Amino acid sequence: MSDLVLNRRQEQLVARVREEGFATVEDLAGHFDVTQQTIRRDLAVLCDAGLLRRYHGGVSMPSSVENLAYAERQHLWQEEKVRIAQLLANHIPDDASLFINLGTTNEDVARALMNHKGLRVITNNLNVAIMLSENPSFEVIVAGGVVRGRDHGVTGQPTIELIRQFKVDFGVIGISGIDPDGTLLDFDLHEVRVAQAIIEHSRQVYLAADHSKLGRNALVRLGPISLVHAWFTDRPPPAEMADVLAAAGTQVHIAA
Repeated sequence: MSDLVLNRRQEQLVARVREEGFATVEDLAGHFDVTQQTIRRDLAVLCDAGLLRRYHGGVSMPSSVENLAYAERQHLWQEEKVRIAQLLANHIPDDASLFINLGTTNEDVARALMNHKGLRVITNNLNVAIMLSENPSFEVIVAGGVVRGRDHGVTGQPTIELIRQFKVDFGVIGISGIDPDGTLLDFDLHEVRVAQAIIEHSRQVYLAADHSKLGRNALVRLGPISLVHAWFTDRPPPAEMADVLAAAGTQVHIAA
């Protein structure tokens, strides 16, 4: 699968459907002042990528209970994720200790950390563990638990128990959705419990999440964005989140 690059109208189309909840081809064609055939082509791209879901008579946002397939997520917003990962990695000094949890963006973070020295990393992401173990100056500890075949993530009570044995400098987490009120959301309760343990046992919490996570529905609540010290993303958050972020004290770093 090639990397997906959306044009401006397609990005705005996703944003409008997110805002409205449901939209018809006719309504979208009128709003964007293009033909229905053009809108149908846009929707075919967006639905095939899993960014929207087809229904009789129109489209809506994807399910709040099921995430996109891992292989699809690897290719969505790939350039943005790489920029986010590099910016975050620049905020991790050599000889630091850190947690890294699941997610395709976090795998890019791990890749961006490969030129560091002396890192001590605890992770429940086998892809991250294998990658970082190639640096001989790193010490990599893998959390035990149940391994998921779809993305090589490890979850479960043994994972949480291992995390609780440490207090690290940085916890690097990903997320599936961010509500406008700052609530962090995910699809998997087991992942959320691991992320909550990481937050509790990290001195600084760094969130790596691109703009597509804003307003995205997911079933499980991780907690408020105030749990995060710094959010690394690729675009400025919408103006309506300014008060939320200010009250939370969360720094926002934009990977331009």
